[in-house]
Amino acid sequence: METAIQEDADLIGLSVLSGAHMTLFRKLVDLLAERDASDIVVFGGGIIPEEDIPVLEELGVAKVFTPGAPTYEITGWVAEHFAEGASA
Repeated sequence: METAIQEDADLIGLSVLSGAHMTLFRKLVDLLAERDASDIVVFGGGIIPEEDIPVLEELGVAKVFTPGAPTYEITGWVAEHFAEGASA
């Protein structure tokens, strides 16, 4: 997170396979807010049950990719929403 803030990143992506997605995403979103960096978009995926996706979205996670999402789907979403430094 510190590097993302220092380098003025547009987004941070998390891959969570441990089942701790609710804790990790919430902590990241909260830390970004504390650092006045809520403009950094958070997205991610991993082993995340469908029923948790709306909760993550409410927390401020912009996009959640479920298991089996092909790489081109993820990179396509990033390119579509962040082409040439555009804001989401």
